[in-house]
Amino acid sequence: MNIYFVSLGCDKNTADSERMLGILNKKGYSITLDPEEADCAVVNTCCFIESATQESIDTLLELSEYKKGRMKYLICTGCMAQRYKDEISNELPEVDAFVGTMSLDSICEVIEELEKNGQTAQDKQSESRKIVYHYDELDKPYPDRGEIERLVTERPYMEYLKIADGCDKRCTYCAIPYFKGSYKSIPMENVIREAEVLAESGVKELILVAQETTCYGIDLYDEKRLHILINKLSKIEGIEWVRLLYAYPEEIYPELIMEMSSNRKVLHYIDMPIQHTEDGILRRMARRIDNKGIRKVVADLRKAMPDIVIRSTIITGFPGETKEEHEALLNTLEELKLEHVGVFAYSQEQGTPAADFPDQLDDDTKHKRLEDIMLLQQQISAEYLSSCIDKEYDIIIDGYLPDEDVYVGRSYMDAPDIDGMVFIDTDKELISGEIVRAVITDSDVYDLEGKII
Repeated sequence: MNIYFVSLGCDKNTADSERMLGILNKKGYSITLDPEEADCAVVNTCCFIESATQESIDTLLELSEYKKGRMKYLICTGCMAQRYKDEISNELPEVDAFVGTMSLDSICEVIEELEKNGQTAQDKQSESRKIVYHYDELDKPYPDRGEIERLVTERPYMEYLKIADGCDKRCTYCAIPYFKGSYKSIPMENVIREAEVLAESGVKELILVAQETTCYGIDLYDEKRLHILINKLSKIEGIEWVRLLYAYPEEIYPELIMEMSSNRKVLHYIDMPIQHTEDGILRRMARRIDNKGIRKVVADLRKAMPDIVIRSTIITGFPGETKEEHEALLNTLEELKLEHVGVFAYSQEQGTPAADFPDQLDDDTKHKRLEDIMLLQQQISAEYLSSCIDKEYDIIIDGYLPDEDVYVGRSYMDAPDIDGMVFIDTDKELISGEIVRAVITDSDVYDLEGKII
């Protein structure tokens, strides 16, 4: 049977999708890149915000058209399947099976059940049609997996390593706990074994992801053990870079900072979502830190690692955000000078407390404030990148742009797909995944140019 697979949303979904692909591949299913050649399509969905939900629905509807041809089964997995499990089958009668976020390892059993039912695409309106549902308890411990199955789909030298799932924070704007459940660390031996498998396949850069990486271990070992985990990962032969994403500022702790600053394989880079900087908004968001706390953790990171690059995210236009709070946010960001900042206009998510807050802002105000933040951040970024000129950095090569006759890569300062790039002009033939030493020769708002030393 040929399987066509679509992974939507975040890098945590990418890790889940590659595990499902690995399970399917080991079971003997063929993976196809052409939906016309597929007997079954699987869509690993996202529903973090309204636009992501709509993209998931649109993708499923587009693929359902192929059921007029060879395709027999259409499967919806992941976040949207979990969040809307009580109503989704009525809303999407084109879909044959729904798989929740804690049941992704059962993908083969789902397909086998569909085949056992023996229905075809033409049966979709029939009363006898059987829809397959696989939903495990959200708050059970993360499964202690035996064999590691992973089919790398993108860059064979760089992989996202999921170390936990779920979240206990319950921020008022966020729906994630409702479809991911409580915080669940993946047992350390499983994480390390998966990293070893990835390293054996040629992976050099591990990017650690979770809803929140900094609480790793608290549920399993009654203490935070992210610093222990990254130390063990850095000792795996073949791993050159370990990068941390999604480290909540209030959970960053001294042992983690010490390990980051002293371990040469752990990049001086951290993705630390702060969402806002002003106390009134932070309280209404139910964030567990204030302006003073944010400033302190930034100062602690910079003291231990003067060259650290901090990425963060901001939600603008939160219900009740005043003009004064917006201007104070701009002033704080100008003082903090975070190297990378992503900005999102507040999305009124169904089922979250903030969706019912008074003083919802109009879209024009939200997008105007978003533009204000982005313009400020462009100035901060341009100033920072110009300070990199004439300095030397290790660059991991991501590819070659034939139209421009340059290689493109990243330094420790840049996570893939969300940060900037380094364009390398050289006569040497480079291979994707190769790490080279380069001196920076020029910069713009987001990217650098360099030449190999």
